[in-house]
Amino acid sequence: MADSHPRAVVAAQLIKRLEPKAKPYEVRDSRLTGFLIRVQPSGYMSYVAEWGRGKRKSIGRVGVLTPAQARDKARGMLADATLGNDPRDEMKGGGAYTLNSYVTNRYGPWLIVERKTGEDILARLKACFGKDFGKKNLPDINAWIVEKWRSKRLQAGLATTTVNRDIGALKSALQKAVKWKILKSNPLAELTPKKVDSRPTVRYLSSGEETRLRDALDARNAKLQRHRESNNRRRAERGIEPFATVRDNLKPMVLLAMNTGLRRGELFSLKWPDIDIGRAMLTIHGYQAKSEHTRHIPLNAEALETLKEWKKGRTDSPYVFPSKDGKRLGHIRRSWGGLVKDAKLKDFRFHDLRHDFASRLVMAEVPLNTVRELLGHSDIETTLRYAHLAPEHTAAAVAKLVRR
Repeated sequence: MADSHPRAVVAAQLIKRLEPKAKPYEVRDSRLTGFLIRVQPSGYMSYVAEWGRGKRKSIGRVGVLTPAQARDKARGMLADATLGNDPRDEMKGGGAYTLNSYVTNRYGPWLIVERKTGEDILARLKACFGKDFGKKNLPDINAWIVEKWRSKRLQAGLATTTVNRDIGALKSALQKAVKWKILKSNPLAELTPKKVDSRPTVRYLSSGEETRLRDALDARNAKLQRHRESNNRRRAERGIEPFATVRDNLKPMVLLAMNTGLRRGELFSLKWPDIDIGRAMLTIHGYQAKSEHTRHIPLNAEALETLKEWKKGRTDSPYVFPSKDGKRLGHIRRSWGGLVKDAKLKDFRFHDLRHDFASRLVMAEVPLNTVRELLGHSDIETTLRYAHLAPEHTAAAVAKLVRR
C-alpha cells in the first residue's frame, strides 16, 4: 500500500521536486480527482487514473508523457468509467459512444478546460448536430451523411462560412476521438470545406443607419426608464420600496464596440482592471483574445465618456458588463435582435460593429497595419478585406501608368 501524500498540481515543477522514499507513495492531482502520480523506491514514476476503490489503471511513465498529456488521458478514462465502461478493458471502439454521450461526457469536459472558447464550441456541436446525429454511434457518422446535412443547411440559406465552421468543429471532435483511440480513423478526414470568397463584401453602417441605430438606443433607454418609473409609482402607492434606477448595458456595449472594434466575447469578458481611465487605454489580454495576443486599444472621446458614465453605477462585479447575477454575460440575442428591428437595419449582426470600426479607420486613411494591430488580427491577410475602402491608394497606383 502506498503512503499518502498531500494533493498538489501535477506539473513539471512538482515532478522535479519528487524524491523516492523507502516505500511507494502517491501524489494526487488537485485539479482532476482520480489523477495521480505513483513514485517507487527505485525512482520510477508513473501516472495513474483511479475511478473507484481498487479500480485504477496505469496511464504511462513520467518522462514519456508530459503531465498535460497524462491528465488528458486520465480525463478520458474517468469519463469512460462514468459511462459505465471499464477503462481496464480493451478498446471497444466508438460503438461505446453515441455522438451526444461522447460530446457531453468525454470531449466536452476536455474542451472546456483546454480551449479558451470551449463552451462556445460545445454549444455549437450540440445545437448543430445533437438532433440529427446525436443518437448515432460514432462509427456510424460518415462523410456522406454530413455532406447531405451540409447541402440541406446551405439550401436553407445559411452562410457557407457558418456551415464550414460547424463541420470543422465536428471534424475536430472526431479527430480527438482518433487520438484517444476511440475511433480508428476520422470519417471526415477527406471532407473539405466549401470554398468561400476570402475577401467578401464588408457590412458596415451608412450614415443614415448609424443615426437610426443611435436613435433606437436612446429610445430603448427612454422606454426602460419610463417603465421603471411607472412601476415605482405603483410600488410607492402600496408603500413598497422602489426599484433602483434601471441600467441598460446594451447602449454602452454598442458604443464601445463601435469605437474600439472589440469582439462580442471580448466585451463579455472585459473587466474594470482592464481599463485605464486616466491613460484612456483598454487592454485585451491574450487569454481573452482570439489570436491569444495581448493588445492595447486607445479610447477615443466617446468611448472614454461612455465608460466613465457607465462606471458611476458599477456593482461589485469585476465585469464591466455583468449578467444579472454579477457573472460573465452569456448572450444578448434578444436585446440585440430588438434593437436591430427598431433601427430597421437589414442583415446586420453585432459582429458587424467590428467591421464598421475597421471600415471607418480605413476610410479615414489609417494604415492597414495599424488597423490590423487594433483589431488583433494575427496576419495582414485578414485585414486586407477592408483595403478596397481606401480607393485612393489603388487609384494612385494606376495613375502612374502614364501612356504616351
